[in-house]
Amino acid sequence: MSDTRHYDLVIVGGGIQGVAVAQAAAAAGYDVLVLERTALAAGTSSRSSKLIHGGLRYLESGQLGLVRESLRERAELLRLAPALVTLQPFHIPVYHNTSRSPLTLRIGLSLYALLAGFGEGARFRAIPRREWEKLDGLSTHGLQQVLQYWDAQTDDQALTEAIMHSARQLGAELLCPAMFTQATVVGNLCEIEFRHAEQMLACTASVLINAAGPWIDQVAQRITPRLPRYPVELVQGSHLVLAGQLAQGCYYLEAPQDRRAVFALPWQGHTLLGTTETMFNDDPATAHPLEDEEKYLLACFQHYFPDRPIQVRGRFAGLRVLPKSSTRAFNRSREIHLQCDPPQYPRVVGIYGGKLTVCRATARKVLRLVRPSLPDRQPRGDVSQLQLEHP
Repeated sequence: MSDTRHYDLVIVGGGIQGVAVAQAAAAAGYDVLVLERTALAAGTSSRSSKLIHGGLRYLESGQLGLVRESLRERAELLRLAPALVTLQPFHIPVYHNTSRSPLTLRIGLSLYALLAGFGEGARFRAIPRREWEKLDGLSTHGLQQVLQYWDAQTDDQALTEAIMHSARQLGAELLCPAMFTQATVVGNLCEIEFRHAEQMLACTASVLINAAGPWIDQVAQRITPRLPRYPVELVQGSHLVLAGQLAQGCYYLEAPQDRRAVFALPWQGHTLLGTTETMFNDDPATAHPLEDEEKYLLACFQHYFPDRPIQVRGRFAGLRVLPKSSTRAFNRSREIHLQCDPPQYPRVVGIYGGKLTVCRATARKVLRLVRPSLPDRQPRGDVSQLQLEHP
């Protein structure tokens, strides 16, 4: 690559959002470069709860559009990445002191099925009492009902790598490790500098995409002129990996401490337990599970599975980018926010927030937003038909 190479889009960040934009843009025929500082999915994109889901709990806060979009994207990923995204049974135990009644949950699951179009994975049922003893040692003390529905699970890092692999097959370039250092918007061009292989290099682009996840504000500060700041907060979500796998699938638990949702999931022969919501104000690279978070998760697990031995085999923490608010993080919107400048012909776009499940839908929104700033190109592929396989 020469120092003066021009790209239609340069994307900063090799997480799930950045690679999804790269795939969509490359398929549309654009020349694309992705700059990733350390490794694909090195941040939050490999530290999630590994779920491709509609977000059942988002129904309570009225985020029907997000749930519908997520369920549609779930169906697409099940079709396009069957080796990476698979349906799993989820169990919701309802006790005498559970905050949501069986009727409320049935109504929610019915709406979930309706938004899914009553297609694959839309069914739900009550587990007969005679089968409760098979549910991985789930406590039956005060248990009134167990509801089962279906959602999907993935290997988030492998999915990120598969989407980037598809993007590269369509012509996108990836430089990794590559440290973005600065960019200046001059007229219709973004002049970009970055460090790669011990060298300072430069290129130009019609559009610069800031997909740096929890580092988004740090990257934004290196772009001139600066975009108006979008107020966000970082919220840490920690997970534990416990020895021993749950044989009957996944469990959607209500934490007894604060009534938040906690998932217990089978994961690579073990059990994945998460997540938490802790305000985070430090360098994103230092994110790690806190002692209080570990105690919180283990207390929740022991409450529901009192007879299962507990051995922590691993720990990890990811950071969500959420809109700044005085409300609990649990209740805040998970909708994506695209910050761009100038609005009519964007040269710089920042991707704030977003969910793993809807990364491809987010990429389509980004392309629609920046299309006025890009030249006409001949499409190279149709992402709705491209199978995703781990390279």
